[in-house]
Amino acid sequence: MQENNLQVKIRNRRHRRNEFGILFGSIVLCIITLTAVTFCLILVFKYRASQLENVAVMNELEEMQNRYTQEEVDALLSQRLEEASLAASEEAKEELLITMKELMLSGEGAVHMLRQFFPEEVVLADNNQYYFFPIMDTLARHSYEQAGFIPTDEGFLEYYENGELISHKGIDVSRYQEEIEWDKVAGDGIEYAFIRLGIRGYTEGEIVEDETFTYNIEGALDNGIAAGVYFFTQATSVEEAKEEAQYVLDALEPYDVTYPVVLDVEAVTSKNARTADLTMEERTEYCITFCEMIKQAGYTPMIYGNLKTFMLMLDLEKLEEYDKWFAHYDEEFYYPYDFKIWQYTDAGSVAGINGEVDINISFFEPAQ
Repeated sequence: MQENNLQVKIRNRRHRRNEFGILFGSIVLCIITLTAVTFCLILVFKYRASQLENVAVMNELEEMQNRYTQEEVDALLSQRLEEASLAASEEAKEELLITMKELMLSGEGAVHMLRQFFPEEVVLADNNQYYFFPIMDTLARHSYEQAGFIPTDEGFLEYYENGELISHKGIDVSRYQEEIEWDKVAGDGIEYAFIRLGIRGYTEGEIVEDETFTYNIEGALDNGIAAGVYFFTQATSVEEAKEEAQYVLDALEPYDVTYPVVLDVEAVTSKNARTADLTMEERTEYCITFCEMIKQAGYTPMIYGNLKTFMLMLDLEKLEEYDKWFAHYDEEFYYPYDFKIWQYTDAGSVAGINGEVDINISFFEPAQ
């Protein structure tokens, strides 16, 4: 009897567990079903809302077409597009203004700022006017990397290519350096020197030899420093350009000049300068005349100038075959075209010279 009662209790427990399992499963199934129905309703409502919105938009467009002409509709749409474009560019405009402010606060000035914004053009300021010159593909460009220029402890610049020093240190001098101790200059590692040979006066037009020319060229050569010369031109005709070239050649006869013979082309700010009204074509023609005579005599002609010289005063395309000596006093050069020498400061210091002197870096071996 007790055994039968035990069996009955076991069957009752099993029956209750089965009923609970069925009830729990039914509840879970109901929850899943309710969730699915709810999701479907959401999709239906969203679809209806989208349909209604599309209908509203279509009705608005249809109403616009009924109320306005096609030209008026196009004008209104164009206005809304412009407004959207202005809103989208507001952030970019703000970033641009911040950049402009930072560049101006750097102390470099407006020209430096403009050069940052126009990297494909040469930007030049002269006489209260700004010039923008697209960089020409017809002219050879230099291959110098700014990172290759390394300053020395003595204040000179050196240029390295693939870890190898390829530059050479030089100076250019005139009577303004007074009496130079050339042995000390050589001891300071100067490899070459450009000696001013002479000038043509910018008012009267008379050719005058630099009063220290003979002393300087002999002092440089006697101390193993390669020598080149330069002449400050103020030629106003082909005949005067020939006269200047011949004057230089005659003065060079006694000396072994292995570095270039340079024509110094610079603007004279004086209002009564005899070259003030020369055109770019005229200056270029006189340069060619001078350089050709120098080349025919067996020397290497070169043209010296700054950014204004090469962008405003001369036609570079006609002077492509002649080497350039570029003057630009900054830590970074700003000139895209090929040049062989860079005059990077007019305030250098060299042993044997009292006061400041121009320092140059060249990228070719001094001829011996």
